[in-house]
Amino acid sequence: MSVLVRFGVSLEGRLLDKFDRLIRKRGYATRSEALRDLIRQELVKKEWEEDQEVAGTITFIYDHHRRGLSSRLTDLQHDHQEIIISTQHIHLDHHNCLEIVAVQGRASGVQKLANALRSVKGVRHGALSMTSTGKSIE
Repeated sequence: MSVLVRFGVSLEGRLLDKFDRLIRKRGYATRSEALRDLIRQELVKKEWEEDQEVAGTITFIYDHHRRGLSSRLTDLQHDHQEIIISTQHIHLDHHNCLEIVAVQGRASGVQKLANALRSVKGVRHGALSMTSTGKSIE
């Protein structure tokens, strides 16, 4: 367990009031918990910017009735199987499917796969949720 360190932060009163309202709305018990999360968020962002090993999910929606689309999406995933940990396919309704692809690897490779999947004609929406492997944000 790491050593807890206390430090002071000076803020304008109005900015602190806004911060306090925000963290209450998000359910934080203390300012310290909220600051820890903000710091970790910036560290995760740095991992992605520096092309480190990262983790995340690629989520996309598509019409499974569109000719050849399912095969194209599957082929792309097979081409990047070294970074895909798991996939989940969900039938939302008669036409729409949701796929969630869990990934781990270099940030550039994950972004390349996310862009490739989102740009396939027939994919209605796609999003990349970026996070960390947890190794460097302790």
